[in-house]
Amino acid sequence: MNICIAGLGLIGGSMATDLKKRGFARHITGVDSNEKHCDIALKKGFVDEVAGLRQGVTKADLVILATPIDVIQDLLPEVLDLAGNTQKVVTDTGSTKKGLTAIAEGHPNGRHYVAGHPMAGTEYSGPLAAISGLFDKKCVIICNRQQSDINALSLVEKMYDALNMQIIHMQSDVHDVSAAYVSHISHIVSFALSNCVQEKERNEKRIFSLAGGGFTSTVRLAASAASMWTPILLENATPVLEALDAYIAGLSDFRKHIANHDSDRLNEMITEANKIQQIINLPIN
Repeated sequence: MNICIAGLGLIGGSMATDLKKRGFARHITGVDSNEKHCDIALKKGFVDEVAGLRQGVTKADLVILATPIDVIQDLLPEVLDLAGNTQKVVTDTGSTKKGLTAIAEGHPNGRHYVAGHPMAGTEYSGPLAAISGLFDKKCVIICNRQQSDINALSLVEKMYDALNMQIIHMQSDVHDVSAAYVSHISHIVSFALSNCVQEKERNEKRIFSLAGGGFTSTVRLAASAASMWTPILLENATPVLEALDAYIAGLSDFRKHIANHDSDRLNEMITEANKIQQIINLPIN
């Protein structure tokens, strides 16, 4: 299997590492507009060569687009053009799916494409952040499988099997709403809390001294790159705004009950919130 990975950051680099290590890929061509990323990927050994997009796609059986979502949207039509009259398979790792599945649906070679979203990552970015095992026992969402050629779908599912991921099928519009509530809103909360604390507390040493585990874990995602998250939030604006409105309403309830010294209602809201731990700690079947 010859693979071309466009985007040699955390996700693309981690995929390359394990697809090579686990024998799924024989040769991996890396594509990245950042020359430093290309140099690091070669030195770390998770790609065999770096090339331009056309050259990489021409050599590949499988093309993985692992760039920010706005770049994926720009690249997908070009890559699908190159996939015409071949058996090439194209997939991506983007955090929003409705726009991409619409692009593929309107393209004559759209059935070469499989829309994927591996639900894994860290707050770090770039090829130095790439790690083996990042995807193990995590979930990957494959969207609108009815739009994909059955052989293309099978190959992408085999790739995620090699990465030891649980595959879930979903329609792209449902995925984008769920992602807004489960993933995108948590990043906004982290960004906003970080800005709030830094605006109020100008003494960096005091922030460091007072920050406990709860604060640190809550703002961990604030280290995430703007180049990735600004396009995600704008592309998924309608579901994200819906999630934000619901979250702001919840904050307003907390504010009201604190102002009213309503301990009974606060206890009820916190006890209800405690139930999330039972959900997120469920084992993957």
